[in-house]
Amino acid sequence: MITEQDRVHLRRCVELAAAALDAGDEPFGSVLVSSNGEVLFEDRNRVAGGDHTQHPEFAIAKWAAHNMSPEERSRATVYTSGEHCPMCAAAHGWVGLGRIVYASSSEQLSDWLSALGVRPGQVRALPIGEVIRDTVVDGPDDELAEQVRLLHIKLHASS
Repeated sequence: MITEQDRVHLRRCVELAAAALDAGDEPFGSVLVSSNGEVLFEDRNRVAGGDHTQHPEFAIAKWAAHNMSPEERSRATVYTSGEHCPMCAAAHGWVGLGRIVYASSSEQLSDWLSALGVRPGQVRALPIGEVIRDTVVDGPDDELAEQVRLLHIKLHASS
């Protein structure tokens, strides 16, 4: 269940996604929050240069592996504007991060892109639960998903 405190962090993710779009990148943003509510790390998509592994969720997993104990990681929450792709979900699982909360789902993104006439990418859009197990996952959030949808429309309207 998504709480109002979760929405505070999800709104920041949407802000980061908008910043990514403003920087000429795909609109995705993510935030890592400790079990006591402290924002530890945040990032936005950085794939515009051609390295499509530069997702914010992947950056969070790498940062957490180097800066947090396994116990701290397991109690942390990753907030993100869009549900993790399979690469990021696997990194999340391998590093042992805790709960995931997302504003928009992979299914929603696939539907939006299809409606915009955008061809599917090389990597299949799978729900997080089909990639990793035993992770609490909450999302999407209808209001914030609509904001994310508008960012993707803006991205593809200019391409």
